[in-house]
Amino acid sequence: MSRRVVRQSKFRHVFGQAAKADQAYEDIRVSKVTWDSSFCAVNPKFLAIIVEAGGGGAFIVLPLAKTGRVDKNYPLVTGHTAPVLDIDWCPHNDNVIASASDDTTIMVWQIPDYTPMRNITEPIITLEGHSKRVGILSWHPTARNVLLTAGGDNVIIIWNVGTGEVLLSLDDMHPDVIHSVCWNSNGSLLATTCKDKTLRIIDPRKGQVVAEQARPHEGARPLRAVFTSDGKLLSTGFSRMSERQLALWDPNNFEEPVALQEMDTSNGVLLPFYDPDSSIVYLCGKGDSSIRYFEITDEPPFVHYLNTFSSKEPQRGMGFMPKRGLDVSKCEIARFYKLHERKCEPIIMTVPRKSDLFQDDLYPDTPGPEPALEADEWLSGQDAEPVLISLRDGYVPPKHRELRVTKRNILDVRPPSGPRHSQSASDAPLSQHTLETLLEEIKALRERVQAQEQRITALENMLCELVDGTD
Repeated sequence: MSRRVVRQSKFRHVFGQAAKADQAYEDIRVSKVTWDSSFCAVNPKFLAIIVEAGGGGAFIVLPLAKTGRVDKNYPLVTGHTAPVLDIDWCPHNDNVIASASDDTTIMVWQIPDYTPMRNITEPIITLEGHSKRVGILSWHPTARNVLLTAGGDNVIIIWNVGTGEVLLSLDDMHPDVIHSVCWNSNGSLLATTCKDKTLRIIDPRKGQVVAEQARPHEGARPLRAVFTSDGKLLSTGFSRMSERQLALWDPNNFEEPVALQEMDTSNGVLLPFYDPDSSIVYLCGKGDSSIRYFEITDEPPFVHYLNTFSSKEPQRGMGFMPKRGLDVSKCEIARFYKLHERKCEPIIMTVPRKSDLFQDDLYPDTPGPEPALEADEWLSGQDAEPVLISLRDGYVPPKHRELRVTKRNILDVRPPSGPRHSQSASDAPLSQHTLETLLEEIKALRERVQAQEQRITALENMLCELVDGTD
């Protein structure tokens, strides 16, 4: 008899577990909008969730430590006049988040480290350029303040959030609705999927399609695609018989997939979350109650099924924590934030190890919060890999950094005098709306202190009267 050789991999025993009940976030009215985004975004400081809101669009931002029941009057981020469809944290500033809405606008928000007293209603900047709903957001992985948006007008716009300007507009590449957009690791290429069933690789600065595959999956339902760390593409879609599929593609040879995995028959679109450090892709289907995960390797069959995390309740959406937000002391290699109808539940993926020492093989250096390029450097044709950090001593988030917006005077066409340099977010003055917000907060706190002092005085008087009465 021939012995079956078991494939060697340190990720063969990835163990998924839902967090304890007291670590969940309860009483959150998760949005019911029918849109295939994840409805949730998370970073090492905050958890943001798109919520139901009357008369407009809103999302809630909670400090990660604020678990348990959320007060029904907890301040929201409100400003859109129609439902919010997507949110995404800036990878280079943990206090900055962008939101896209059915009202055709994109807003960029500065979230304070303290809990605000009332709703945040003033964005740092509002970006207007799409003519229909905006449903996709993605920050550039290495260039500061570069944000990509895609709308129902089939247009992709790349913005410099620091100036509010359009850097690039890709408006004649997609004949139909765009389903997903993903940057590669250094932000030089985009992978897009579209309702016309075509998977495209685009060089945004040249404004051209570098490669395309007409029908990566035969089925009619939406596709998704993400780049792997070595430049290949992972796509999720449906077969002609409505079976859900995961395919791996080599852009240099787009004729046939390198590997194809068929899974099950279900309607839910599979959202792929790819971790470049471990080369594991996690597939979370909307309406599913499971997360499947696969390891991508260089040897056949290239896509290796690892396991499935199953739970009882279906997921409305899913947030994926960046590697620097994980607990390295517990050998945690991924953490998801699963949205239910009224709560958000963390799901932790670990590789059990007996040793308490730092596991170098599980935690290679990973992208940190420092950008490698400025927006104008990227636009001029420069590329740079992400600036990496070590997780050996755990990750400590940097102090609060202000995002500044410097709108250029379009009437002044004179070239700037002196050497040209890019401002960093830290040397910019506080914006007017931030000053006004701070003044309002101070005023509200003073009023509360005054009310407390009056209450103390009243209680002291009552105490004196009681003492006099007993005498």
